[in-house]
Amino acid sequence: MRIRREKRRKGKIVTVVAGLDPSASDLNAMLRQLKSACAAGGTVTEGILEIQGDHTKRVTAFLEDMGYPVKQSGG
Repeated sequence: MRIRREKRRKGKIVTVVAGLDPSASDLNAMLRQLKSACAAGGTVTEGILEIQGDHTKRVTAFLEDMGYPVKQSGG
C-alpha cells in the first residue's frame, strides 16, 4: 500500500492511499474512519482513497495500527 501527496488545482493538497484490495477491505468504512481521524473530507475513486489536505503521517499511523504494511512514496 502506498501513501502519497498530490497537488491538485489551485494548489490544493490531497493525501492519496493506493494499493488497497477493494474486494478484501471495505473502502467506504475505512474512508469514514480516516476522515474522522483527520477531521477532513475525502472520497473513494476507482479503489483509491483520497483525503483532503496533507495528512500523510496521520494516515500512515492509522493504517499501521490496523495492521496494513504502509510505504510513503514521493516527497
